[in-house]
Amino acid sequence: MRLALGVCYSGTAYQGWQSQSSGQTIQDKLEKALAQFCDVPRVSTLCAGRTDAGVHGLMQVVHFDTELERDPYSWVRGTNRYLPTDIAVQWAQYVPDSFHCRASATGRRYIYVVLDSIVRPSLEAGRVGWVYRPLAEASMRQASEHLLGEHDFSSFRASSCQALSPVKTLRHIRITRHGAYWRFEFEGNAFLHHMIRNIMGCLVTIGQGHQSPDWMREVLLAQSRDAAAPTFSPDGLYFAGPIYSPEWGLPDTTPAFDWLP
Repeated sequence: MRLALGVCYSGTAYQGWQSQSSGQTIQDKLEKALAQFCDVPRVSTLCAGRTDAGVHGLMQVVHFDTELERDPYSWVRGTNRYLPTDIAVQWAQYVPDSFHCRASATGRRYIYVVLDSIVRPSLEAGRVGWVYRPLAEASMRQASEHLLGEHDFSSFRASSCQALSPVKTLRHIRITRHGAYWRFEFEGNAFLHHMIRNIMGCLVTIGQGHQSPDWMREVLLAQSRDAAAPTFSPDGLYFAGPIYSPEWGLPDTTPAFDWLP
């Protein structure tokens, strides 16, 4: 049987999603917990989108095959019993064998949260990016419009990126403010390594008046990482989850979506 899980986590204490010899990754902790619950030596999972060190997950979706038959909520409670407090399975659902958490996704979503304050983060340290100079909403909105649609995003691609093509489609960028917090929402068909953090670096540069909104178009057309601003902090970046066709019947969000500003 194939089982899909929705997982929420804080990435602050971990070396990213993908398993490493250190064992200090989200995947390592999840697979260890699943193996303990299933009472087997090992469980191997696949995820919808790998996250870097310090990046958080609002709804990471994984799938794996198992011979153990349990009620879906038993998978939630049983797996969470063995997980650290900063990782939790939110839902579990049996899916057809044709489902693939990565290949079945029609899009992906990210959220970046920024604290706009002259004082550094404290309670929210590790969970928000930080700027101490005010940001101009109109300038950032205007700049973001240059990124919508299908483009070569080489200027926002990390040198270590393994994607076969830098051409991606950004369908939606939404910028809102909630008190001292800015929330940037991105939706696209797929994303390059560090793409959101590099876009955020440019948006912040423009929002603080160091560049004009049209500079974003120049950066995009340059198709060179050297043309863009430095990579922004991973602290405020959240993988908001994949997008699936309704036919799979999977949840679209988790309660963590309402926790963010």
